[in-house]
Amino acid sequence: MKSTGPTNPLLRKLIEELRTRGYEEKIPFLIKLAEELSRQRRRRAEVNIAKLQRICKEGETVVIPGKLLGYGMLTKPLNVAVWKFSKQAEEKVKAAGGKVLTIEELIAQNPRGSGVRIIC
Repeated sequence: MKSTGPTNPLLRKLIEELRTRGYEEKIPFLIKLAEELSRQRRRRAEVNIAKLQRICKEGETVVIPGKLLGYGMLTKPLNVAVWKFSKQAEEKVKAAGGKVLTIEELIAQNPRGSGVRIIC
């Protein structure tokens, strides 16, 4: 069976914009992000709050090309950009003093991705 990739039209549009801009402006961060987002749904990243607590430093900006789930505790303020997130995960990030952004908002603020880590 041939894999089709994402079927969500909004996600397809985002991937195309990231890929186009990444190759035109030679930004490897955008190319890598488009590649991670274009995976099949079952192979896309699903990251829990507990993993962020374990591997991230205070005040760090991270991007998750998939879903952020609410399992675990978060005590560090982080800026987290994700494609999708659970309500519980959003509440925990905000309660710790951080911000939850969409990937589009992150790219608008930091188009080159300097100082941003991709977590898969």
